[in-house]
Amino acid sequence: MALALSGGDVLVVVDLQADFLPGGALAVADGDAIVKPVEELSQRFDSVLLTQDWHTPGHISFASAHPGHQPFDVIDLPYGAQVLWPDHCVMGTHGAEIVSKPLLTRAQLIVRKGFHPRVDSYSGFQEADRRTVTGLAGYLKERRFHRLFLVGLATDFCVNWTALDARANGFETYVIEDLTRPIDTDGSLEKAHAAMDRAGVRRITLADL
Repeated sequence: MALALSGGDVLVVVDLQADFLPGGALAVADGDAIVKPVEELSQRFDSVLLTQDWHTPGHISFASAHPGHQPFDVIDLPYGAQVLWPDHCVMGTHGAEIVSKPLLTRAQLIVRKGFHPRVDSYSGFQEADRRTVTGLAGYLKERRFHRLFLVGLATDFCVNWTALDARANGFETYVIEDLTRPIDTDGSLEKAHAAMDRAGVRRITLADL
């Protein structure tokens, strides 16, 4: 049976930004294929919010900030293990831009993350130190949203972490898998699926709506 949408639902579009699409600094394979379907889906929701990676130059998550390391190396930082990335989504650059004008028009909120230079942030709720919050949970609760439907990039990182934190904050959470795309480095997609399943995140497809 298809899920019926209501005013208590919100579409959370994760990081549909130029650097994550083909040709970008941290391109997610086939990432451009989801843009149009996400735009179309957004018309079915009363409320839409976006997350946006917004890094400082020389951010601690960039491989270029760690001499001797390459992108996708994993190092230990004070807040835990960190995958090192190519420089991407640097604030104010083309690569950081959200690629969809229709989504920008419909969005009621844009949550920027990763702008603290010494800590990364995959989740729209909480940074990787697991202490610094964005305020998103409070916004959603004050707006009386109950169900979150997540789409965007990348499945195994920012979508996954945002979904896990949504559940931890008490929201009924759905990831629409065919409107996401993974990076899938070192088994990260399999690990993300397992983490979502343990947390009670429901993985669905667009056909379920």
